Amino acid sequence: MNRWKKAAAAILSAGVVLILFLALQRLVEPKYAEDILEGNFTSEYYDDTTSHDVLFIGDCEVYENFDPIYLWKHFGITSYIRGNAQQLAWHSYYMLEDTLRYETPKAVIYNVQALTHAEPQREEYNRMALDGMKWSKTKFDAIQASMCKGEHMLDYIFPLLRYHQRILDLTKSDLTYYWHKRKVTHNGYYMRIDVLPVSESDVADPTWLLGDQEEETPEEDEQSSDESDDFIDDPWGDIEGADEEEEEITDDTNMPVLDDSKEGEPFGSYPLTYLEKIRSLCEEKGIQLILIKAPSLAPRWYPSDNDQVTAYAEKHGLPYINFYDLLEETGIDYETDTYDGGLHMNLSGADKLSACLGNRLAGQYGITDHRNDSKLAAAYEKKIAFYEEMKQAQQEELDKYGEIKNY
Repeated sequence: MNRWKKAAAAILSAGVVLILFLALQRLVEPKYAEDILEGNFTSEYYDDTTSHDVLFIGDCEVYENFDPIYLWKHFGITSYIRGNAQQLAWHSYYMLEDTLRYETPKAVIYNVQALTHAEPQREEYNRMALDGMKWSKTKFDAIQASMCKGEHMLDYIFPLLRYHQRILDLTKSDLTYYWHKRKVTHNGYYMRIDVLPVSESDVADPTWLLGDQEEETPEEDEQSSDESDDFIDDPWGDIEGADEEEEEITDDTNMPVLDDSKEGEPFGSYPLTYLEKIRSLCEEKGIQLILIKAPSLAPRWYPSDNDQVTAYAEKHGLPYINFYDLLEETGIDYETDTYDGGLHMNLSGADKLSACLGNRLAGQYGITDHRNDSKLAAAYEKKIAFYEEMKQAQQEELDKYGEIKNY
């Protein structure tokens, strides 16, 4: 009898220790509710209540440039963006594989900018993309494919090992969002309604695309490319409690170079391997794969980059939509349609790109208009309400502060 009591006590003690461990782990995990919202993007997908005919995968060039709510309102197209900051080709493949555990879209749209990055880049980008993914073999494989030098699988399995130092830097949001995460996207779309014209910004040099200025020097081109990849505040120092030996970043507008794309360089074998895996998986599942290139002014999209994508698309019979060639059709104006000087579109620009893409999805690819589906329409009424609330809240911040602070 004593033996059973001892065993029961041991099991109870182990259970208590496990509960305390998990509770502490959740407390120190980044909540991504203040400065860095991108870390919530991946997990939000699992809370969505509708299926999607169109899936976007890629980096900021999808989640900041295309608007699923616009696609619903004007075309009845159901879509979702599974994108993250600096989401590289292997991240996107596993986002697709993960999505297919829950649904099978009719079309997958992949933005090709990340093909210029030949290898894993930075731990924080891996974390923002992968921490929110539900555990499965897909997540395990995604972590293995993405880890940078010095990263360890155990730190992903038990985030407390990586984030324990945050216990000294907890904020009110760690308690506010302990049980639930702050919802920040609209079917994966990151909304910004403010405007920063390219003419008033120096983060991107537009002459390679728009002309009208003196030819830039190679040094100027390299600088504009260096400063353009998925700007975020330093999440390790400010939010995630970086170790002291981690690289310190003091100027948020000058992030270290991630993987500068140089003219004439072929894409690396690693991203091309995952592009082929994306294509093969879509083919296996009967999904139409569509390659796109959003019209961001930086990093520069070289003719050699475009030629490589064009050749791949022609070889495999895939559509490739290069939005740089469609500036007149879309009506994109880099003085009014960007919130950061040409790197990403604001709401106005995203809706112009979405209108152009929606016409093609409905006309050329036969994506169904679901607006007569009462169940879907009811679900999208709630989505639209949240969308309009955020738009109004951003406008109120602009009116009050002259800038957007909380989005």
